[in-house]
Amino acid sequence: MKESATQRVWTVAEAKARLSEILRLAESEGPQQIGIRNPCVVVPADAWHAKTPPRKPLGQWLVENTPRGANLEIPRRRGSQREIPFANGDTE
Repeated sequence: MKESATQRVWTVAEAKARLSEILRLAESEGPQQIGIRNPCVVVPADAWHAKTPPRKPLGQWLVENTPRGANLEIPRRRGSQREIPFANGDTE
């Protein structure tokens, strides 16, 4: 981010001391960058949500992304081969 009169790169120390001002400037003037080596950007929530697509519910995503035409064998649960302890009601 290029430094200008309204948009500048804030140091981490400045950001800690002047967080309220950074939040106000992000809302009124646009994104505010904090740091140079590992920069972070403060943006208003409305701007963030406008740029990120909404997440679909998991069920809808699974239906839309299930492979079609694949003949998958689904094992039956009835007639299980494993032994079930205490199945006849004995507790001993």
